[in-house]
Amino acid sequence: MLLIPCPFCGPRPELEFRNAGHAHVTRNPAVDDPAWAETLFFRDNPKGIMAERWRHVSGCGRFFNVLRDTVSDAILASYKAGEPRPDVPLPGPEGEAPRIGAGDEVAP
Repeated sequence: MLLIPCPFCGPRPELEFRNAGHAHVTRNPAVDDPAWAETLFFRDNPKGIMAERWRHVSGCGRFFNVLRDTVSDAILASYKAGEPRPDVPLPGPEGEAPRIGAGDEVAP
């Protein structure tokens, strides 16, 4: 079972949480209906490090952000909503740091 570190409650089992989509999404309020539907319902799903928004529904009820490797399911960092995304240095396949959300895979 995946343990998700809530920044308010500490590590808890994944069953207590709900994924709420991508974190740090810029929303344009001046878009038409088709573009708004695209924003709401269609997201890229690249391999690699993603910033995601989560909610601790069976605990404090708060939203927070998680940096998660979508390939290995490893959680690299968690931080409160509204805080900047932390820099997490990780070696990439050739020794370079992977870009977050770019689909770069992390070597095991």
